[in-house]
Amino acid sequence: MMESRRPRARESGIFTGLMEPGTLNAITDVPGVKVGHATLVRGDGPLVPGTGPVRTGVTAILPHEGNVFREKVRAAIHVINGFGKATGIAQVRELGVMETPIVLTNTLSVGTAWDVLCGYMLSRCPEIGVSTGTVNPVVAECNDGYLNDLRGRHVKEEHVLAAIDNASGGPVQEGNVGAGTGMSCLGFKGGIGTSSRRLKGAVSDRHLGVLVLSNFGRAEDLMISGVPVGLHLAETRQDPLPPGSMVTIVATDAPVTDRQIERISRRCQSGLARMGSVFSNGSGDFVIAFTTKNRIPHSAKEPWEPSQERFLRDDSVEMASLFKAAAEATEEAILNALFAAETMTGRDGHVRCGLPVESVGRILRDHRAFR
Repeated sequence: MMESRRPRARESGIFTGLMEPGTLNAITDVPGVKVGHATLVRGDGPLVPGTGPVRTGVTAILPHEGNVFREKVRAAIHVINGFGKATGIAQVRELGVMETPIVLTNTLSVGTAWDVLCGYMLSRCPEIGVSTGTVNPVVAECNDGYLNDLRGRHVKEEHVLAAIDNASGGPVQEGNVGAGTGMSCLGFKGGIGTSSRRLKGAVSDRHLGVLVLSNFGRAEDLMISGVPVGLHLAETRQDPLPPGSMVTIVATDAPVTDRQIERISRRCQSGLARMGSVFSNGSGDFVIAFTTKNRIPHSAKEPWEPSQERFLRDDSVEMASLFKAAAEATEEAILNALFAAETMTGRDGHVRCGLPVESVGRILRDHRAFR
């Protein structure tokens, strides 16, 4: 995938937390996890509902390289504030497993994304609805209507399939890409961001990675390294926006249960709060988390769980490290989204400026917040 055109937070001298990031500092540091995007940008000028301008897209996250329906991953969904239109939540929370890729898009394209993801799984699993049960597509969204012709529902089947088919490991493109194309964050241009943490174990190293679709908050709330940066960027503040939303994807290869992955997902709130989120009334804040370890086969002969599976103890140092990793990686992923996103003009001439990185650096140096 293409690299970000603007430097990431660490490349600009801003280090979040104390833990070591993975090699890529991305969710794809978790072995097998893939990310793909489809980006839609066309048209300029006044909004013509149904026509444009278009500033939107799709992002797909594949938990592993195999068939996720036949090899389900242990998963959890934590709802911080439920003003959102995500699908598949109830079954994941009930059974503790996820059986499809995750698709992210804009609010009014959730139905299209669900239908296409359902069809994608049916094509890969002819047994669904015939010799076995149905499938539970997981789709989440944020509202990009400030820049995009939201009513046009411009995301189509080919875009969802392209995001899934283009998914790969390696570096993840951030900022104005995929589902993040038309998003705003903390008064500036938002979008896709990612980060990871490496957990050194007695037997082997593990990773926890985070990918965010960042679309929340006002400029005056922006915090970086504990500094109220937004208050010092008064000359660059944007027009007020609705509260917005935030979708956080967490992946790990640590051996944890669905109950434990739900505990880990709750710690992402710390990272969001550190950046300035107050989880407003109209904000849809969801965390979708999974582990690639100890997968669950759809069909099994034995009526019991495999006895060889082992999970971390709740009171272990490793679990405490996963909690910390979730908070740190979430915070840095949001920062990376802000640093990567470039100024964009959308419908009706609405402009969402990229974060003024040089000004941010100057403010942090004045506060001695650089490590």
